[in-house]
Amino acid sequence: MKKLLGSVSIRLALSILFVLAILLILSGCVASKQAGFTIYLTKGDIAPGQKPALRHVDMADQPIINMNDIITYNSQTYELKLTAWAYERIAKLEVPVRGMSFMVCVDKNPIYAGAFWTPVSSISYDGVTIWKPFSMSGPDIVTLELGYPTSSFYGGEDPRNSPDIIATFKKAGKLITKLSINSISELPQSAKGYELYSWSENNQAHFTLITGTNRNKTPDEIIAADDFISEAGWVRVNVIGVDAIKSVLGKLPKNEQVIWEAGLPFTTLPEEIKNTLSPTTIDAIFSYARQCGISLTVSTYQP
Repeated sequence: MKKLLGSVSIRLALSILFVLAILLILSGCVASKQAGFTIYLTKGDIAPGQKPALRHVDMADQPIINMNDIITYNSQTYELKLTAWAYERIAKLEVPVRGMSFMVCVDKNPIYAGAFWTPVSSISYDGVTIWKPFSMSGPDIVTLELGYPTSSFYGGEDPRNSPDIIATFKKAGKLITKLSINSISELPQSAKGYELYSWSENNQAHFTLITGTNRNKTPDEIIAADDFISEAGWVRVNVIGVDAIKSVLGKLPKNEQVIWEAGLPFTTLPEEIKNTLSPTTIDAIFSYARQCGISLTVSTYQP
């Protein structure tokens, strides 16, 4: 009788282990089908521009970027904020000047094709690109860009915010639709510094801080109230009031260069806009910038 009971117990235990193994396999299959946003390299390193239809591209066995590698996706700037180890993985990719093809997928279903690109390449590309980072010194962000070297080389519709992509990031709680100046602790370093514009409207001081460039800014870029904040690139912030612009300047990296146009560089202005601020206001901002270690040059007024 004891032997019989022992045999039954062993068979029961084996049956339970078998059922658990089946459940684990099934759960693994479900997980693989619900992988969320992933980026795969192509098998055989298919050259960009030579990819066949999406459904017929063989992808690498494992993604180069998976959902666990991604902290957030910003649908306004198309930036993927990555974990440190994922960013290092991308920074160490050996990307040839002709690019390295990838496939963007949701739950292993291809959404669109693109290519990792090196900024030293002289070859243009008409697809979505991720530029290989110059170094591993953060921020740990890569951007889904249109075309290379500029968006003017891109052809077709923009697939980066497809409904499936937005839905999977939203479901994972990793979707950012827009950054506000109050939600970040520091603005990015700018190779050409920043430009600050100011004017008075309805007896209130208005300010716009923009990433520096070699071109003149348009009236819409300066006066429009809608902000655009990239944690790794272009910044445009509009605020009202001296305290507000002090808060913005306080988030610039130390020793950042800022050229301040204390006025608007336009020949015609609406009646409600005055092209000057009081000397007291300018002095207060200038002094605060020095306290923050910012190199502020005022082009129309020197206190």
